Amino acid sequence: MSIAVYAFAIFLSAFLLFAMEPVTAKKILPWFGGSAAVWSTCLVFYQTTLLAGYVYAQTLSRVRNRVLPFLVHGAVLALCLALLPIGPGPRWSPQSAEHPVLLILTLLTATIGLPFLALSATNPLLQHWLARGGHGALYRLFALSNFASLAALVLYPFVIEPWLGTRGQTKWWSVLFVCFVALCGCACWLSYQSTRDDTSFEMLPGRGASRPFAWFALAACGSMLLLSVTNHLDENVAAVPLLWVLPLSVYLLTFVFGFGSGIYRPSLWLRFLAFALGILGYSAYSINAIEAIQVTVPVFLAGLFLCCMFCHGELYRRRPDKGDLTTFYVMIAAGGAAGSMFIGLIAPEIFSAVYELPLTLVFTAVLALVLTWNSGEWPMRLLWVGATASMAAVCVANVRAYHEDAITLRRSFYGSLRVVQSPHAGPQQHRTLYHGTIQHGAQFLLPPGRSRPTTYYGPDSGIGIVLRECYDSPKRVGMVGLGVGTTAAYGRAGDTFRFYEINHQVIEIAKSLFFYLRETRAAVEIAEDDARISLARETVPPFDVLALDAFSGDAIPVHLLTREAFALYVTRVRPNGVIAFHVSNNYLDLAPVVAQLAEERAYQAVLVHNHANDDEFILPADWVIVTRNRAVLENSAIQLHSRPIARRTGLRPWSDDYNNLIQVFRTPQLK
Repeated sequence: MSIAVYAFAIFLSAFLLFAMEPVTAKKILPWFGGSAAVWSTCLVFYQTTLLAGYVYAQTLSRVRNRVLPFLVHGAVLALCLALLPIGPGPRWSPQSAEHPVLLILTLLTATIGLPFLALSATNPLLQHWLARGGHGALYRLFALSNFASLAALVLYPFVIEPWLGTRGQTKWWSVLFVCFVALCGCACWLSYQSTRDDTSFEMLPGRGASRPFAWFALAACGSMLLLSVTNHLDENVAAVPLLWVLPLSVYLLTFVFGFGSGIYRPSLWLRFLAFALGILGYSAYSINAIEAIQVTVPVFLAGLFLCCMFCHGELYRRRPDKGDLTTFYVMIAAGGAAGSMFIGLIAPEIFSAVYELPLTLVFTAVLALVLTWNSGEWPMRLLWVGATASMAAVCVANVRAYHEDAITLRRSFYGSLRVVQSPHAGPQQHRTLYHGTIQHGAQFLLPPGRSRPTTYYGPDSGIGIVLRECYDSPKRVGMVGLGVGTTAAYGRAGDTFRFYEINHQVIEIAKSLFFYLRETRAAVEIAEDDARISLARETVPPFDVLALDAFSGDAIPVHLLTREAFALYVTRVRPNGVIAFHVSNNYLDLAPVVAQLAEERAYQAVLVHNHANDDEFILPADWVIVTRNRAVLENSAIQLHSRPIARRTGLRPWSDDYNNLIQVFRTPQLK
């Protein structure tokens, strides 16, 4: 039989598997408020379905009947063809923001579950059939599959996404899936031709048959490292797809090197592991990620690589002989699923803040200590015991320090929230709301400062000028994103401020720990749901001002910056009204995107920038003011603080089908 057919089928299955992941996550991201937790939940589904695929492959590999496995797998592939094109359609869009994790897992299972399972089963199943034919070097095929997965992830943000919308991506994925089914059919036929009814493939005990716990624990550790590092970067750097792909690419790269290169040497990589654990433990709490992205991201990716190389190198070193391949892969998938479920589903429910990274680092150190105990001398054992204890002590100290200044810590599907109160009493005492490390609002605690707007909403900010000078009362103001309710400070008697907020915990914090909503003279309304869904289905009077400030940290809810979204906003404001976009961002230049949308609808857009004022707790902010109202555009304060919007060559208008963050990415400068 030709091993090339198997190699191509395995390569294509892995490529399709990991090309499916980002396109599906991107498709459903707008339905859940652009939350970074969508990706974590998707990873839980992917790894759990991978486990189901491996169990399916193991079950077929145990069948002694010559024909039945090929008939069953052929029927599964045929059913997958009938389900093309894949992906959740609009009818799966949720009608409320409740139970987002359950909704995501349900819609993914119903729409891509079977094709994902079939693709997941390909690698172990074809390797098993090859082993029955006496072929060696099977673990190199596993490395090949991980290389294909890596290729899909790298190509997606840099090649696939910039050129194709989600409909085009789905179309080409379906074409390649048909090619995969044809290759898989050829592989099935070759395997059928090479076996006989009386052929009994004996399951060999192998070197790793007594080590299922080690396989499970190492795979779980690698998965926990992947998700905890990804979550840390999402919370403290930016929740953008590029920072989803990079850690997963590093994770897959360690599988390629661990299973295909022979570079893993325990004595050397254990030293690397100790170094990586120390650096990650320090960096998790000591590097200001916002000001040093060029340092933070490489440090965490390098640490992830070194730690996962230990996990996957040890997996390969403890591998079984070819007779127990499917069991080995099932244990790897089970460990991966368990690790992702702990980080993605359990940890957000039991922890009030993001503690997964320090816990995972301690678990990695303990696992290394246990698995290498019998292979080292006493000095090395004592060194690892001391290192593990030190790592645990540092993590506990850092967690306690994180709690020290916090009034409250909250966590939900939409991220972790922390309210900090400054220790000094007096007129400058204030409270600040953080989402990760990004400030989402602050307020002085004593009058008269308590009534002053702060942070990104100061009197000279774009939204501040519009609310303060451009419209008389009574006026209607819509605010997409609540924060601590700062803009309510501009409310006057007769005004109505309607806030759209998807995170119930943000609403609770704004009402109970801050005073803007309680002390404003305006009437306050709060709609708890995704803003775009609410705006589309509600029937309220049009707004004089509609402001969009729904960014979580530096995460971008792209569905609020598309043609279709802008068309909706236009119907929700008066003809002479204003649509204001808060576009302050460390990594993305969003002003040209907004300006392009405005130009298509014959609106004018102006970028308004204000400088920081530490005494007043004013932060620098960029707002794009979109309007047809000449009086607003000619306002002296608007003109004083306005800046030209630089056009970006080749920028395509964003839509619900197409957007490309790479085109608007900017490299921040180290301060």
